[in-house]
Amino acid sequence: MAPVAPGELTSSQRAELDRVIRAAEQATRFEFSLFRGVVTGEPREFARRLHAALASPDRSVLVMVDPTAHLLEVVTGAEVRRHLTDAEVELAVAEMATTMAGGDEVAGLKRGIALLAEHAIPPRTLHSGS
Repeated sequence: MAPVAPGELTSSQRAELDRVIRAAEQATRFEFSLFRGVVTGEPREFARRLHAALASPDRSVLVMVDPTAHLLEVVTGAEVRRHLTDAEVELAVAEMATTMAGGDEVAGLKRGIALLAEHAIPPRTLHSGS
C-alpha cells in the first residue's frame, strides 16, 4: 500500500479501515472509533473529550491520530479496560507509531486496531448444565 500523506484518505483506504474496525467490533463486542484529523489543545484531553462523546464510552475504544502533528492517542472505556490492559494498549500504540513513522499510516492503524481487538477479546466462559 502506498504511504498516506497528511491529507485525505482515499475511498479504498477508508474502506480498509472500516473493515478492520468492523472485524474488531465483531470479535470483541466493543465499539471501535477512529478520529483522524486536526487536534486542538492538549492531545490526551482532546482524545478523552472525543471518547466521552461516543454513544457508549464505557464499551468503546477510540484511536485518535493527527497525521500532520504526528499525534496518536488511544482511549478505552471502563468495561474495555477489564479486558485490555494499559501495557497492551501501549504495545498497540508502539506498533502503530513505528509503522506510521515508516510512512504507512493506514497499515499502522490497521495493525494497531487489530492488536487492540486481539487483546480485548473477552474470555470465553463455559457454563455447566445443572
